[in-house]
Amino acid sequence: MKFIFAFVLIALFIAPVAQAQKPQPPRSQTYVGFITDTMCGRDHKAMNVTPDAKCVRDCVGDGKTYKYALADANGMYTLSDQETPAKFAGERVKVTGVLYAKTNILKVERIERAN
Repeated sequence: MKFIFAFVLIALFIAPVAQAQKPQPPRSQTYVGFITDTMCGRDHKAMNVTPDAKCVRDCVGDGKTYKYALADANGMYTLSDQETPAKFAGERVKVTGVLYAKTNILKVERIERAN
């Protein structure tokens, strides 16, 4: 009987501690920046292709080598959606989604032009 009581007491103590240590899932946020590509990043001058929108689309091409990305004040993030950004290439946008810091991939929920 003492064994069962001790077991229950230990279980009651450990359960809240284990619950508190569960990592929280990443939350959706809005990022404001420019649609670019993973080759040029923020600066398209070296490619000598104008306007920037054409350079971005040319660099991404078939998407096998370079990807669409969002460049903001804090860095550059590869976008999970590689179709929608094409129509916003070189433009200032708001991207709503979840940033996975380990992979630097922004899982896109929505892209819209920024004011």
